[in-house]
Amino acid sequence: MTRMTVGVFKTNFSEALEIVKSGKEVEVLYGRSKKPVARLVPPEKKHTDGLLGCLEGTATFTMSEDWNMTPEELLEL
Repeated sequence: MTRMTVGVFKTNFSEALEIVKSGKEVEVLYGRSKKPVARLVPPEKKHTDGLLGCLEGTATFTMSEDWNMTPEELLEL
């Protein structure tokens, strides 16, 4: 994964897109602490880190034992 500060990302946006086109990810870092705030990923890459996405840590879900669909299938991941 390539990591870029916001300023570098803005200046090198075309380069960031080329990195993503090659199948890799670009993480955008913000502020003095360089905290990750965004990630640019190829469209074919499935998001599996935390099935609840932005609700991670604030919501949960459970399925009965006889449910025949995986969480990924349910959420179309």
